[in-house]
Amino acid sequence: MTLDGAAALEKLREAAAETDGLALVRAVLTSPVGRHIALVSSFGAESAVLLDMVATVEPSTPVIFLDTGKLFPETLAHQRQLCALLGLSDVRHVRPEPLGLAHYDGTGDLYRRDPDFCCHLRKTEPLDQALDGFVGWITGRKRFQGGARADLPLVEAEPTTGRLKINPLAHWDLEDIRHYRRLRQLPLHPLVAKGFASVGCRPCTSPTRPGEPPRAGRWRGLDKLECGIHRN
Repeated sequence: MTLDGAAALEKLREAAAETDGLALVRAVLTSPVGRHIALVSSFGAESAVLLDMVATVEPSTPVIFLDTGKLFPETLAHQRQLCALLGLSDVRHVRPEPLGLAHYDGTGDLYRRDPDFCCHLRKTEPLDQALDGFVGWITGRKRFQGGARADLPLVEAEPTTGRLKINPLAHWDLEDIRHYRRLRQLPLHPLVAKGFASVGCRPCTSPTRPGEPPRAGRWRGLDKLECGIHRN
């Protein structure tokens, strides 16, 4: 099916003009292009909120979970717990291509030698393949996470593919996230209690210190802010 990406973007921008959060998720998933939208989730520190919103509107929405092979055991356990709790019925475990891993990361330490290429191999490349055929995807990015995300729009288009990116929580702050989670009685990622404000791959994620921005524990000590999936 061929869809007019520009027209779809304009319709979703109109839908997003006065709303965000659950209302925006509902507008997107019940729109004419709703069947061609996926949610990409890390099942990280704040992921339960957006997963709950999607499950509330349409639990059969495709959920793409990037299992990089370097995740914390706690993240894998949290993923299983949330899927069972929320009744998500189309969770797609996306993994790096084994031959590529064998060739470029046979010793498993590429994250030390070339962290950008490690992210490309384990995240960006598998996600590009998983999103083939979708006209858009829902992300959990938020402005309060800082950096280039400070001006994050609710709906945008990828410059290279034209694929839509919907950011329902762009305007939410940390207290909004906490309030929704408490209201819906959603479980916390187990590592949050250990000081992890953001959770990625095990070798490249550390607890956040008091007063630091939420993503300060990601790639600590490196001039690196994003894995490559997002430019902001």
